This record gives sequence, structure tokens and C-alpha cells, in this order.
Amino acid sequence: MPSQPERSAMPAWLLATALTAIGWWYGSGTHPVWWAIWLAPLPVLWLASRVRTSWAVAAAFLAMAVGSGNLWSYMYSHIRLPLAVVIYAMALPGAMAALCVLLHKRLLMRGRPVAATLALPVTWVALAFFNNLLSPHGTFFDIAYTQMDALPVIQLAALTGIWGIGALLLLVATAVAMLGATHVATRVRIAIAGSAVLVLAAALTYGFWRLATPATSQIRVGLISLDQSGKLVAADSPEGKSRQDRYLAAMDRAAGKGAQVIVIPEGSFAASAPIPAFASFAKERGVVVDVGVDFQVENRAERNTAMVFQPGAMSPATYHKHHLIPGFEDRFTPGTSFRMLPGNPRVGLAICKDMDFQDFAAAYGQRNAQLLLVPAWDFVEDGWLHSRMAIMRGVEGGFAIARAARSGRLTLSDDRGRVMAEASSEHDDAELVGDLAIRETRTPYARWGNWFAWIDVAILLGLAMLALLPSKKKRPEGRFFE
Repeated sequence: MPSQPERSAMPAWLLATALTAIGWWYGSGTHPVWWAIWLAPLPVLWLASRVRTSWAVAAAFLAMAVGSGNLWSYMYSHIRLPLAVVIYAMALPGAMAALCVLLHKRLLMRGRPVAATLALPVTWVALAFFNNLLSPHGTFFDIAYTQMDALPVIQLAALTGIWGIGALLLLVATAVAMLGATHVATRVRIAIAGSAVLVLAAALTYGFWRLATPATSQIRVGLISLDQSGKLVAADSPEGKSRQDRYLAAMDRAAGKGAQVIVIPEGSFAASAPIPAFASFAKERGVVVDVGVDFQVENRAERNTAMVFQPGAMSPATYHKHHLIPGFEDRFTPGTSFRMLPGNPRVGLAICKDMDFQDFAAAYGQRNAQLLLVPAWDFVEDGWLHSRMAIMRGVEGGFAIARAARSGRLTLSDDRGRVMAEASSEHDDAELVGDLAIRETRTPYARWGNWFAWIDVAILLGLAMLALLPSKKKRPEGRFFE
């Protein structure tokens, strides 16, 4: 039965847990408020230095699991994932937060406040990194994507990948919370907070410097999404020819506005051979046309394909999607090669879910790509988030993105993550023509890959060993229980 001091702590425990849950609810999910996520961990971290370890860990788990309830409508009601998968997706952030707070609290109780400050960002990033390596959904819902509207912050991805963004966010939150750890010496708390401010200032300085770099050229791109039903039609069927006519009319409008490249969504047609009408259009109008095709030749593997028609080419360039959605795309055979188009600017090809995985940032960054063409297909509710995940790959790898999604967003973004033009196809047909800035960019992330994440893992191992060492000084379990 709880003691009197424990019962007196309950209101503070409930308040801190509720505030963190609210912050996570609004700061994460498919439409995050970018600044809310910086504040979300603070209440639970403030609580951690004041209550028993079990209470602190329980608060962290409950707050993040409840806050992740913002995924319920999207995952269960909208895309109809199995209940077990939805519960797992909601519980995972809670479990990660609980482990973070457990290590943080253990180091704090052993009189190691600097190590305790590092524990939360280091543990979170390491766990997220390993989840990315193991998950068929890659980096989906990583904390870094909450910052896509904070352009100076996301420039850090060019150096560290998304892992540096999550580490920065959680380091600052922990350092601020440590100011309230009254049993830590004042000079130590000030030193920790000051160090976090310097790290934040350095990251923002780097971000603003990158954003100030001018573009070297630009290209005019058209994005078109005309059918949101999701019905797959054969290109040579009457319905398929009718859809072709609608696209050709829209493509003619885009070319009339100066589009040099046109992208059409993933799975727009089923075909077993190149589509003559698009080949003719590309040749006659001098426009590159990227069409998403369900491609199957008799007795051969079925592929989710980008078929790219070029004005001077005898046959279309083809690229086959690498990363397929489990359950939805089991009939397809995944591709294994990356594809660059000839000429300038240097253009690479990808399809939708490929952009959830960092191997595409590194692969095309190493190939010196300046632009990626990405036919896609979203699920309405995730249109903003999924388009921003693709945009993040451009920041990591150093290339612009032209992404045309059915039931999502049409986006033109530069290699700094700026959205230069955007239209919604979440409910209605959409057409977009805009100028896209192009640069010659070589990012450290493209050269060195996940170096930051592996260093983070090494630091976590060191912190775990430190947590097992004898305490430097006897520390109380928490101020409420002294």
C-alpha cells in the first residue's frame, strides 16, 4: 500500500504524465506541430528526479503510449491495420521512453548528472536506429519528421541523417529538465544547460548557413494526379485509353506552361509493354515523362515500375520499386538496382515507399544525383507526413525531389527541404507546374552514412556500463521520498 509521501506525489505524477501525453499527441503523428515535441518530454523528465524509479518509468511509458493514441484513427480506422499492429505501434514509443528514463534515472541516482543528461537522447536514437534496421517500414514515424517545418533544424540531416535531429531535440529537453534537479549542484546544472545551448546554437548556425546557399540552376516540373479511386486499369483497355486521354490532356497543359519533366503517380496503369501514347508525347513535346506502371510480361515477375519516356530514347528507362508494403504489395517482385537517367541535371528514379529508407539517400547521394523523380501513392491521411519523409531523403542525400502521389500530395522540394510548390490530391484530382531549384551538393551523410547512429550506439554501451558501476555518492530516490 502506498505510503503517505507516495500518495502526496500522485497529483504531480498525474499532471506530469498528462502534460507529456498531450505534448506527444500534438507533436507527433501524421500532422505534427513541430514545436510541441520540444516541450513534450519536459514534464516527465522533471518528474524523474523527484519520484521513485518505478514511478518515473511508468509515467514515461504511459505518457508516450497515450500520446501515440493519435495514430489510432489513421492506422485502425483509415488503413485498417490489424489491432495487434496498431497496439504495437502505440506501445513502442512508450517502451522506448520507459527504457530512456530508466537509464536516465539510474545514472542520476548514482551521482552522474552529465551521463544522465545524455541517456535519454542516446538511448532513444539507438533504439530508433535498430528499429529502422529491422522494420519493413524503415524510418516511418521517426521523431525527426516532426521537424519538417523547422527548416534550420532539419539541415542537420545532411550531416548526421535523421538521427542527429532526434538527438538534438531530446538533448535540449533533458538539459532544460535538469535545471529542476535540485539535488544536482547548481554549477553542474548550469554547465549542462549551457552546453546544450551551445550545441543547439551550432546546429542552427549550420542550418541557416546551408539555407543561405544559392541554387545553381532550376528545372520546370509538372506533377499530375487525376484518378484517386485506386482502381488499376490496363493501358490498352477502353477504360485505360480513356484515362490515358485525360492524362495526355493534362500533360499538354503542363508542357504548355513550360514543364520539362512530368511525373504521374505510382500504379496509374497496368501494362506489359511500353505505352505508345506517352512515348509519342515525350518525343513530340520534348518532355521527360515518368509514369507509374504495374508492369508484367507473361510468365515473368510482376513489378511495381516507373517507366520513363525520354525525347531522344528508343525505349523507356525502367526502374522497379525496392521497398514493398507488406500485405499490400506481396504480388510484386522487388527491384534491386538504382537508376540514373542520362544527361543534365543528373536525375535518379524511385517509387513511393522507397523514400522511407535511408539507403536511397546514400545511394543517390553517392551517384551525385541532383533530382529524384518519385511516383507515389498515399493513404489520404498520411499525405503530408509521407511527402515530408521523401523530402528528408533529399536533405540527407543532397538532391531535389519531384513527387507525384495519388491520394496524397504533389510536392516539389529542393535539396534543403524547402517545399517550392505543393498541391493536394488527397480528395480531388490535382495538377501542379513549378520551378525547382537545383544545386551541386555533396552531403557528409551521403558519404559516411549512419556514422552518427553507430557512435550513438557505442555511447549507449558506455552509459550502460557506467550505470552498473557503484554510485559516486549516496543519492535519494526522489525529493518526495526523502
